Amino acid sequence: MDPVIIVGAGPVGLTLALALARQEVPSVVLDEGPGKDEPRPARTVVLREDTAALVERLTGTALGEQGMRWTGFRAVRRKQVTGEITFDAADPAPLHIAQHVLTGALRAAIADEPLVKVAVDSRLDSMEQERSGVTAHTRGPGGTWWRGSYLVGCDGPRSTVRKLQDIRFPGRTAVERHAVAALRAELPWEGEALLHRMPPWRQSGPSAVEVTARPLPHGVWRLDWLLPPGKDLVTPELLVARIRETLAGWTDGSTPPYDLLDTGVHTVHHRVARRWRAGRVFLAGDAAHLLGALGTQGLDEGLRDADNLAWKLAPAWHHGHHEALLDSYQTERRAVVAARLRAADQALPVLRGGGGLRHIVPGAARGHDALLTDGHLGRGPLGAPGAYADSPLAPERLEGEIPVGTAPGAPVTDVRVTAEDGSFVRLRDRLGRGTLLVVLIAPGTGVWDRKHWVSAGVMPRLAAAVTALPHPAELLVAEEYPGAPAHSVLLVRPDGHLVTALSGVRPADLYTAAEAAVGGAVRRQAEAGSGVR
Repeated sequence: MDPVIIVGAGPVGLTLALALARQEVPSVVLDEGPGKDEPRPARTVVLREDTAALVERLTGTALGEQGMRWTGFRAVRRKQVTGEITFDAADPAPLHIAQHVLTGALRAAIADEPLVKVAVDSRLDSMEQERSGVTAHTRGPGGTWWRGSYLVGCDGPRSTVRKLQDIRFPGRTAVERHAVAALRAELPWEGEALLHRMPPWRQSGPSAVEVTARPLPHGVWRLDWLLPPGKDLVTPELLVARIRETLAGWTDGSTPPYDLLDTGVHTVHHRVARRWRAGRVFLAGDAAHLLGALGTQGLDEGLRDADNLAWKLAPAWHHGHHEALLDSYQTERRAVVAARLRAADQALPVLRGGGGLRHIVPGAARGHDALLTDGHLGRGPLGAPGAYADSPLAPERLEGEIPVGTAPGAPVTDVRVTAEDGSFVRLRDRLGRGTLLVVLIAPGTGVWDRKHWVSAGVMPRLAAAVTALPHPAELLVAEEYPGAPAHSVLLVRPDGHLVTALSGVRPADLYTAAEAAVGGAVRRQAEAGSGVR
């Protein structure tokens, strides 16, 4: 079987390659660059906790040591603090990290991965796909033809893959613009991120109606100033003036010492591709969608694309083409991104133009600052992880289904579980292996050695049911899970989204849910409708 061809060696493409390798699927990454990334301190990303955990799981790297998990988040309007959040274990902080550091960790992991080949200085210029695979041609010093089973375009906003497949990319251009600076300085909110709206100084050039400050390790900060609509040139002189007045305003005096490391202008576009799949060709990351207004994080969504696609490509690669499972990638991921774009488009005119939110964005009476905070922190309608509630992989209503603290289709909560070898691990540590997870909620098991309860009670019956499932699955035991009563059973997808929760051991319901989760029910319905036997 030919490897999967991944076009683009940014964080999304590299993450996809590692995720496939963890499921024994080889890949070739076509990197149009030299194989290393220029350090740009002003180009940073914010990852939600579970997305950061995905990268840490794939790389074996503690990203928190290379990035910054904030101690808190503060919202200020003029001179008044309108909201403060302190992060702790129950409410973990997002991870803020320079993009070149993130990419470097991914490249280092790939260097030790025999199932991944990176072809540097290889720019895609043509491709063909047939029933049995995909052929791609690259130009450059080592220009050649590559043969693959599937091809995934992770090649950014100007995606060559998307253009060669003639896929439209409609949306809005220059929704927001920000002047950006990375600098080393001492600010009054050590370790805290800041959202400052309508700062009282606003002296240089057009009014700076909003500025954010996000800390990084070693005393470095990324500052973003929202620019007014238009294409006004951001000169070095204007940017330095902004820096000086902002730092002086925050320290209630003269400008404190600072070391300017990097600058730039970040333009936000809102676009989503019409199709994310064309036969054996897929789009992911910025090739499939662009978002980022109001604090939302586009790369975080791109990494979720890779996680979603990897576990669906793996069984197709190992066991043969599976249309229902592969189609569900576009259905699930495109719906989530489109919903986030709609939420941002609804909020933008009000947040940037004034007025009330009550009748425009449901639940937004909390105020503008609270809604913007949600976007920056990955919460609420602007930022919360998407749920695949209407997924074609969701089972129909099951007799034994019960509600728990996680809605079906939403990401599960990370809890401590006992693995089959008796070790205590985090639930997230068992994700990304291509297997379904079956979690029994059994209070008290954590204080007893596994050998004392593994053959008692419902365990033998549940273990037999797990063995009989139509897809490989791992049985785990947790003492508790939010909203889940004792002896309930959770079925979790390989990417960490809940399939269903059942009241007790129900082998028939568990089998039905597992079959649906891997596309089996959809495939059977399609075959029945077409007369296939």
